Amino acid sequence: MPRFAPNKLPSSMKKRYFELLREGYKGAAAARMVGVSTSCGSLWFLDAGSMIVPDPGPISPRFLTQDDRIAIADGLQARQPVKEIAVSIGKSFQTVYREITRGSKLDGRYQPWWAHNQALLRRQRPKTEKIQASEPLRAVVREKLTEKWSPQQIARFLRRTHPSDPSMRACPETIYRALFAGQLGSRPGKLRTGRVRRKPQRRGVPTANKIKNMTLIHQRPAEVNARTTPGHWEGDLIIGRGQGSAIGTLVERTTRYVQLIHLPHGWKAPQVRNALITQTAGIPPELRKTLTWDQGRELTLHEQIEALTGFRIYFCDPHSPWQRGTNENTNGLLRQYFPKGSDLSVHTARDLREVARQLNSRPRLVLGDKTPIEAMRGWLIGPLTS
Repeated sequence: MPRFAPNKLPSSMKKRYFELLREGYKGAAAARMVGVSTSCGSLWFLDAGSMIVPDPGPISPRFLTQDDRIAIADGLQARQPVKEIAVSIGKSFQTVYREITRGSKLDGRYQPWWAHNQALLRRQRPKTEKIQASEPLRAVVREKLTEKWSPQQIARFLRRTHPSDPSMRACPETIYRALFAGQLGSRPGKLRTGRVRRKPQRRGVPTANKIKNMTLIHQRPAEVNARTTPGHWEGDLIIGRGQGSAIGTLVERTTRYVQLIHLPHGWKAPQVRNALITQTAGIPPELRKTLTWDQGRELTLHEQIEALTGFRIYFCDPHSPWQRGTNENTNGLLRQYFPKGSDLSVHTARDLREVARQLNSRPRLVLGDKTPIEAMRGWLIGPLTS
């Protein structure tokens, strides 16, 4: 049997040796099949931690595989930058940095088979849950929940008060899981929200756009942000009690001119489409340039609205109301007339025209104490009807 330095042999030979061990071969037989001496194979086995953990089979692509760890070790031996190693295995460089830190042995070497065994051991289930296993931790968490602390506040408190004791720390997710598993007593009243069931989580799972063929706000012309010419509008709905009624709100960005959309037949996409088309017909064509809306499903038929009104419609990013700041401010002013929780279906089209008239007749500091009507008339050739 040829004699080689055990740590200078190709990674492919070591990989095959450990694959054979996981398949059930004895060490001597595996070494013989790979072409190394039994003592060489024994040194590899000892260096890997003297254990072979069965591989569970196919795993999620977010986990590192044995091949990934071998590539990391080969890259480190070749003195490649960590970012290059990360690109070669298709992972983020932060993942590779964490793996090197966590998977290195006490002498500082990164041994891929030892690191892989440790990862498999950490992943083994079932495990005793942390809060269930520690009575002191469970008592602190239960006490703070009784005092109406949120899991996030409890996690930060534990981190502050036990900086050097990992057994007395728990992340918010661990606290939520223990709570909904019944490890912290009865669930009612434990959370400020009053929830007694777990809200489904989809972190990291991208959702398809709810609205087809959206043009996002980042593609909007630069002149819209400059507010130097009128014709660029922002729109939204204000919703009434029980989501049973709604009023559409439009505000022009340059002049702050407001127009309210009456929705007597509901606020699903067809009704909103019809209302926008008919109730914006009185706006001169030169003032129907762009309309910015959030990603509410009421504008699913935006392509038909564009074709029949002349507006070019742009959509904000999800959960980004500041991208329609003018409209959000206007909706706040409108709540003086349409309080939250009220039934908006009682307001007629005439009522909405009167509210819009009052808002458009108020002097605005941002307009130099002009009213929106005065600001709009400065740009108009003909009359503006609402």
